[in-house]
Amino acid sequence: MRDRIAEVAKQHHRSMNSEIIARLEHSLLDLPTLPEQPSRQVLNEQQLESLSHPEQELLVRFREMSRRQQNALLALLVNEAS
Repeated sequence: MRDRIAEVAKQHHRSMNSEIIARLEHSLLDLPTLPEQPSRQVLNEQQLESLSHPEQELLVRFREMSRRQQNALLALLVNEAS
């Protein structure tokens, strides 16, 4: 991770510390997070069956993640979409 941060910081002409701070600020200001207490929306059988096998697998793996990991993944996905 350190090498990746160094690479991105160099691309943005920042120190590693400045890059980390900028990314933290961005994540706190712009990116969605999940609520602390999840409201687990349970899919009914029909909805679950309508998902492809890879989608079902992703859903299972996502739900196994900690809240912190889920938020980090969402942040990455939002960043990629921008």
